[in-house]
Amino acid sequence: MSNVFKGVEPLVVKSKISVPYHWWAGETASAFFIKLRDEQKISGTWCAACKKLFLPPRKTCPLCFSAQIEWKTVQPVGTVTAFTVVRRQLAAMPRKAPVIYAMIKIDGTETGLLHILDEVKPGDVKIGMRVEAKFAEVRKATIFDIEYFRPAR
Repeated sequence: MSNVFKGVEPLVVKSKISVPYHWWAGETASAFFIKLRDEQKISGTWCAACKKLFLPPRKTCPLCFSAQIEWKTVQPVGTVTAFTVVRRQLAAMPRKAPVIYAMIKIDGTETGLLHILDEVKPGDVKIGMRVEAKFAEVRKATIFDIEYFRPAR
């Protein structure tokens, strides 16, 4: 290494970068989001071969790769299978810290849906906790049409 840089500290610039972009969710995710927006219903894809229901929905079965899937609506209730509490405010977070993110296994499905928990203190969240979806008043065909999940009543 050259002696030219010996004793020279690197220049560090601290900043926040915003990189907005748009993308198409695709046929399957779009159908999921439109049903959330228009009907306030959560739907997954059912594989007739495996007899399993997947949420988030898949275009093909992730187990047997069958394209023979059909849409099924599920109740907006489930169980917390994992969670974390983010206590540091980050630019990408949609709400003020602390934010509880949970993996929620909706009843009858094989997979988990990652979402926000609210109406519960971070210290009161438990694995196995029963939760229900709270739908947003204003819906825009995004995952936040489910505003958050809360303890089941």
